[in-house]
Amino acid sequence: MQDYGYNINSLISDMECFAKRENIPIMLSSGIEYLEEFIKKNNIKSTLEIGTAIGYSAIRMRLSGTSVKSIERDVVRHEKAKEYVEASKLDNISLVLGDALLIEEEGLYDLIFIDAAKAQNIKFIEKYKKNLKKDGYFIIDNVDFHGLVGKSEEIKSRNLRGLVRKIEAFLSYLSEQDEFSVTKVSVGDGLIILRRK
Repeated sequence: MQDYGYNINSLISDMECFAKRENIPIMLSSGIEYLEEFIKKNNIKSTLEIGTAIGYSAIRMRLSGTSVKSIERDVVRHEKAKEYVEASKLDNISLVLGDALLIEEEGLYDLIFIDAAKAQNIKFIEKYKKNLKKDGYFIIDNVDFHGLVGKSEEIKSRNLRGLVRKIEAFLSYLSEQDEFSVTKVSVGDGLIILRRK
């Protein structure tokens, strides 16, 4: 790995420990490794991330060669992400505090990575598809949601059942639209890759 003037592997380990301790969801290792390879293989140079959390995936994606602009609405997580990005000494990571459904983004991106409020996936795609380059990709994380998707009838908790049903509705929406080709990848907690036809 390139020397960034800081032991980047130690930083990433620190982030993983912090996320586990504070119960902050970050990508599972097989998911983030797949995403890193996807960025390299497809020569992704610009990424918009919706849902920064503590900046873990933003840093990992940047290390794979893409610039990253990342939006987070939670102030505490945004501030923590700023600390980690500063410590990483990486350039070309831009962190934005705000609600991704309210922000007006002008840029065009090779990749739009969505790892935010699961119930809003359809709204995120509808809002941000204008920001996707002609041959660009959407990647959406957590579409298996811990193996619960497709089993909503068995879930006792009303809130959890409601959330899983929204993910199921999202998958149904994808099967009915004809603007994007859809690929499901069973790594991490499930990824969906969309490419404009």
